[in-house]
Amino acid sequence: MQQQIEQILKDTFSPQVMYVDNESRLHSSGKGSNSHFKITLVSDVFLDKSLLSRHRAVQAALKDITQGVHALGLHTYTPTEWQARGGVEPDSPACAGSGKH
Repeated sequence: MQQQIEQILKDTFSPQVMYVDNESRLHSSGKGSNSHFKITLVSDVFLDKSLLSRHRAVQAALKDITQGVHALGLHTYTPTEWQARGGVEPDSPACAGSGKH
C-alpha cells in the first residue's frame, strides 16, 4: 500500500519533498498492518490553497486505496513553507492505543 500511495502522490502532485511513513507498528488499532500513515508532501500545487483544500486534494487522490486506513496524518506545504520549517518533518502525536503494543 505504501508504494501505491507514493506513486499516486508523485503522479498527482509532482512533489519536491515526499515522505510516506507507515506508522502502523506504533499503534494497536487492530486494523491491520497498513492502518496508520503519515504523509509529508511539499508541492507547488499547494500554492494559494488553504490547508483544508490541500488535505481534500490528497484525500481525493488516495480515496480508492485508503478505505481501510484507520489514520492518515497529512502535512502539506508549499516549498516556501517547507523551507521556513527548516525542512523538518513534523512528529506524529501519540496514539491512545500505542501503550498496548
